[in-house]
Amino acid sequence: MHQDYDLKIGGAAGQGLQVIGDLIAKALARSGLHLFAYQDFYSRVRGGHNFYHVRAASSPVFSHKSRLDILVALDQASITRHYDEIGAGGVLLFDSQNVQVEANSPNVMGLDLAKLAVEGGGHKIMANTVAAGAVWHIVGGESELLAGAIADTFASKGEKIVASNQAAAAAGARWAQEMFRGNCSMKVNRQSTDSRMVLTGNEALALGALAAGCRFVSAYPMTPASGIVEHMNGKADRMSLAFEQAEDEISAINMAMGAAFCGVRSMVATSGGGFSLMVEGLSLAGCTETPVVIAMGQRPGPSTGMATRTEQGDLLFCLHAGHGEFPRAILTPGHPEDAFWAMIHAFNLADRYHIPVFVMTDQLLADGYATLTPPDVQRVTIDRGPLAPVDSLASDEPYRRYQFTANGVSPRAFPGQSEKLVISTGNEHDETGLSTEDPTLRTRMVQKRLAKSRPLADEVLPPVGYGGEDAATVLLTWGSSYGACREAVDLLHEDDQDVSMIHLPQVWPFPARALLPLLASTSRVVTVEMNATGQLGRLLRQETLIQPHAAILKYDGRPMNGEFVVEELAKGGQNPW
Repeated sequence: MHQDYDLKIGGAAGQGLQVIGDLIAKALARSGLHLFAYQDFYSRVRGGHNFYHVRAASSPVFSHKSRLDILVALDQASITRHYDEIGAGGVLLFDSQNVQVEANSPNVMGLDLAKLAVEGGGHKIMANTVAAGAVWHIVGGESELLAGAIADTFASKGEKIVASNQAAAAAGARWAQEMFRGNCSMKVNRQSTDSRMVLTGNEALALGALAAGCRFVSAYPMTPASGIVEHMNGKADRMSLAFEQAEDEISAINMAMGAAFCGVRSMVATSGGGFSLMVEGLSLAGCTETPVVIAMGQRPGPSTGMATRTEQGDLLFCLHAGHGEFPRAILTPGHPEDAFWAMIHAFNLADRYHIPVFVMTDQLLADGYATLTPPDVQRVTIDRGPLAPVDSLASDEPYRRYQFTANGVSPRAFPGQSEKLVISTGNEHDETGLSTEDPTLRTRMVQKRLAKSRPLADEVLPPVGYGGEDAATVLLTWGSSYGACREAVDLLHEDDQDVSMIHLPQVWPFPARALLPLLASTSRVVTVEMNATGQLGRLLRQETLIQPHAAILKYDGRPMNGEFVVEELAKGGQNPW
């Protein structure tokens, strides 16, 4: 039997709804279901209405649906905002001490979470675990799977805390068994499955960076990128990783470049406002040809904007940031599994061409959860690019850090590797690194740096199609909008509509040569992205002379889903150009 369910937990910051969501998500994954989950929260420690949305299905899922099978309401705002989202056969479970509901239905059940937490676990702080236990019983989940998820979640706090939370969950399950008389549309049937991981995009990026050999990371905390460095710092001792929380973003990128200059694979993680301070450092990396990876977690701007919401508004900013002309690469993964491999590719590109490489995410991808098969780390390859031959470092000739070569990439040596001086400067320079204002040298050095663009374009990640070839309408997208487009294509195929999608996992260098044949037979190109100005559409027109027929755009800070894309496509989309 095919399973496809949506569950939402709503409440205020500080009520522990993330614990409920995490426990149920882990138990669902251990039941063999595929997950897509994300959190919607305000940038405050307490208060405000937050929610945790989980979708689970027998087959892979990439976005949320608009109808809920279960709503768990920990505050009154959950009723006001989400009650109408409950679908036929859906269940409302609410905290009777904080929420009032006027509904006479066996599928609506209130329970005193704090009281049950004291009775079952010994303290009202475990009220969220009680709710998880009640939900898990209502959906028919196997109790040992939830108990195991609780054990993993609270293991660091000791066996007593684990046992107390397991008892609290059991109290919630007993209450549901005794009091619930409804018929829930969500019924979890365990499936046999291979082992799967449940990861956020940030965790996948962090693991990819570590697998790629990153051993220095610097950052100034800024959502939604903070989770990357937090996860990496948690593994710093085991991985011989140096982490520095810098005093500001200017220091962060300069530290990363200093480490890279010495031969260490290095990165920074930031968001739009923080990256604004890094732009001069970005140009320094371009001039000194220093490889550095920038994990760019987008959120709505301008300025502070909406610090914990999602958007894709910084594509053209990253493409054009920095004074002067120098090459760069921009990777745009659409799923946590893609994010893992994108980070490895980013470090290899940075070392191979001595350039800055962006890996762009957004709050939805950064903090959203997905199930994935553990990546085969045997597939990981590390390419440090051309290194200076040992015999050349033993000669009497000075080391030429910026030696002119056919492809613009000069073999690297590192300070202390030999007695040779390794000179690097942000001024224009000659082959050895000494400053110069000679016009002929200046011209050759600009051409040297830009020469990398040709081989860089030859190995751009190819577009990824879904939904068949030669469709009348093609949805063209990048980054986390992949999930909504993929779900939309499936929905449209159910309605016999001739629609496919193309996702760009790398937008710069722009994959024009690979993309043009894929668009040759379509009669309608519709770009899909989370910004107001249709930035991908502008880039498509700039690089291919193809004018998109329409755009589907969303920029309210909340993620789009497949149903939204279908509805907007039926309306004809927008024309922001």
